[in-house]
Amino acid sequence: MTSYQRASNLCIRKSRINIQRLAEAPKSGAFAVDGNYFGFEEGFYEIGNWTSSFFTGMALLAFQETKDKFFLQQVECLQDDYRRKVFEQDMNTMHDLGFLYTLYSVALYKVTQKGQHRDTALRAAELLVRRFDAGGGYIRAWGRLDERDTQYAGLAIIDCMMNLPLLHWASVESGTDRFREIAVRHADSTLKYFVRPDDSVFHSFRWDPNTGAPRGGDNFCGYSIDSQWARGTAWAVFGFALSYRYTRDEKYLEVALRLARRFVHLLDDEFVPVWDFRLPAGTKGIRDSSAAAIAACGFQELLKFCSDEKVLAETTSALLNRLCSEEYLDLSDACAGVLKFGEVGDGVGKARIAYTSWGDYFFMEALARFLGKGESYW
Repeated sequence: MTSYQRASNLCIRKSRINIQRLAEAPKSGAFAVDGNYFGFEEGFYEIGNWTSSFFTGMALLAFQETKDKFFLQQVECLQDDYRRKVFEQDMNTMHDLGFLYTLYSVALYKVTQKGQHRDTALRAAELLVRRFDAGGGYIRAWGRLDERDTQYAGLAIIDCMMNLPLLHWASVESGTDRFREIAVRHADSTLKYFVRPDDSVFHSFRWDPNTGAPRGGDNFCGYSIDSQWARGTAWAVFGFALSYRYTRDEKYLEVALRLARRFVHLLDDEFVPVWDFRLPAGTKGIRDSSAAAIAACGFQELLKFCSDEKVLAETTSALLNRLCSEEYLDLSDACAGVLKFGEVGDGVGKARIAYTSWGDYFFMEALARFLGKGESYW
């Protein structure tokens, strides 16, 4: 048995436990220093919840590989909660409707073809387009839509590139061009304003919420406004690669390749990246296993279209090999988390080490892609 298959089996075992816990008591489960995601104090319906579907996504990947209907049954137990969140609690949502509903309702619809999952996913896409600011050409990241005078007014973040597949799917599924048009407008604005000439990226960017005029870069997750948050670069690589998949617009493929090559260039012999590539000299940088997992998925997506990118293929293998080592894997079934040494914020410009539910999901997706056990839900 290969190290990849052993790691995939570990993800399946932990997913069996985690998805049942989630089905019994729906909640958020973003990160945990000790790996106990279910101790994370955030409810399912809270506006900040963007992580519940990393557990459902892992369960559906497990179902794809094992065909064990237990996984599917547990995921479907949550359908009323997901439906209620967008039909009855719609103001308590943000741009990460893409993360939540691509890895839940869209994925379930692809697996089961049940109409209720399609309807819920389309509703989520409708809410996401309401966050679009036509003046600036961006999807507002955070805050309730009825709250305009907050620090989040006029703000978009790089992570939103991963929310665009929900809109592309909705456009194809519904035959409505507006979903696609907004996804393209946001991707174009991200390309124009987030990507710097040296192929680094801002974490966030601000526009005047009244006029739509660009104001400049900002930061909530990296070391500083002008630094290069590793996970943000990974989001951008994967997100632009997915935008290319849906649009076949060469500019998205070109920028995804540039950012990917830059990411690879900045790696050291550890391969798992330091959480920010531009830390001050002499600073001990903690590693981010989640950035490695997301980057591996992004590279795999690019390799579908650029199979001659030998360095990307080699780096993908190197990233997965490192993550499959015992240094990064938590082999205990008593711990909900899979990957150790993920990075989470500890105040703006600061970081700490934790298990991350998103790192676990993207690690499992990368393994499934490599092993030919499942296709991306994006």
